[in-house]
Amino acid sequence: MAIQQAKVFVEDLQRGMFVSRLDRPWTRTPFALQGFYIRDLEEIRQLQKYCRYVYVDVVKSVGDVGVKLRKIVRTAGEQNAGPQTPAAKGGHRRIPVAINCKPVQIRHNTYAVPEPARREAPRARQLHDRIIRGMHEVMVQLKTDRPLPTTQVNQTVGLMVDSVLRSPDAFSWLARVREKDEHTYSHSVRASVWAVVFGRHIGLRRQELVQLGVATLLKDVGKLYLPDDVLKADKRHPRAELEYRKFVDYSVKLLSSDPNIDHQILNIVQAHKEQYDGSGYPRGLRGGQIPILARMCGIVTFYDEATNPRGAEFPLPPSKAVAQLYELRDCAFQEQLVLEFIQSIGLYPTGTQVELSTGELAVVVEQSHERRLKPKVMLVTDRSKKLLDKPRLFDMAADDDRKQALVNKGKKSLAEVGLITITQDLDPSQYPHIDVAKVRDQYLYEQRLPAFITRFLPGR
Repeated sequence: MAIQQAKVFVEDLQRGMFVSRLDRPWTRTPFALQGFYIRDLEEIRQLQKYCRYVYVDVVKSVGDVGVKLRKIVRTAGEQNAGPQTPAAKGGHRRIPVAINCKPVQIRHNTYAVPEPARREAPRARQLHDRIIRGMHEVMVQLKTDRPLPTTQVNQTVGLMVDSVLRSPDAFSWLARVREKDEHTYSHSVRASVWAVVFGRHIGLRRQELVQLGVATLLKDVGKLYLPDDVLKADKRHPRAELEYRKFVDYSVKLLSSDPNIDHQILNIVQAHKEQYDGSGYPRGLRGGQIPILARMCGIVTFYDEATNPRGAEFPLPPSKAVAQLYELRDCAFQEQLVLEFIQSIGLYPTGTQVELSTGELAVVVEQSHERRLKPKVMLVTDRSKKLLDKPRLFDMAADDDRKQALVNKGKKSLAEVGLITITQDLDPSQYPHIDVAKVRDQYLYEQRLPAFITRFLPGR
């Protein structure tokens, strides 16, 4: 198959090139997710600011530069038959494959602008507790061979879907923060929340959101029939891995015993461990053979397992999990859906610990859905990393707007106002003294001053 993309360093970019991929997630840049033509020098300067190199679609590139690119790529392909890939050199990185698969229809902005998380938080917490109790009841009934309470599960997930449609951040909090009494099946609950947030972002219909949420919640019920040494093993030998993979068939068998189960839910559960390049299980499906909702379920499953490794005391920083997911685009997972999922949760999901350009540490408490890199945060330390007596709320987007207004009026320059940015997310294990759950409760359930004001209280 002919090469479709060429790696181009940003200093070599020209007008007419079609930029199809970056050397980093799109959410770290101001550019559109679907790719774009370079039209002027300003776009080249922007790319040089954010990237070292990009991937250019040699077929879509236009003008003289497109002709030259296609000639260069064709010549390189003839001279370098059978190039060594990282895997061939002994590395472990999987190589993306070209698969004929229709793009997923995305309908951004299908739903209303989210309500403030604090308004939805009490209702979301009650629903979250109800889901936890419901999962406990499911596991108990499985052990006693009684019928599964799937009707109640569907009703509860339907209520969760409605809550996420109103305010994704309220439920995202409950998926992000580990509680001290965490249950063994909490992965399924968290993944179900991520799945519905993801589905909301791309504009799935409510019925599809419920199907996706229920399937993600129940996808692991078959693990109840796996031996503990197989289920909890850090590394499995081939025979144990084959035994582990049976949980998918067990789950489908258990769920299909309920005559009221939605057939689409069974399809999602059966295919959620399939992979885009055909390397998954149980049937080795690839590309468009995998139902879209199952592809989405696979992505959120991977993300939650990456951020919450089994046996780890602290969750993994989201940026590391996102990086792992991004490396698997068009290998394990469809690239379009990977990019949409990253956009749906934001580079710094609600509950993430971050460091600001001021040196202060903070916790992300709510997304700015139009400006994902400028969320609301609770400042928890001062510039010297000393814990504050009481966290302070800071709306990064509002702060930017205020400072930009001063610049627009000519009162100050951009350098003088000093726009504040997030420099990195933090490894929670390095800052165990930051109580994220306490910050959450203070933000969601306590009354306080408006976010914009608290940054400028006397003493700051």
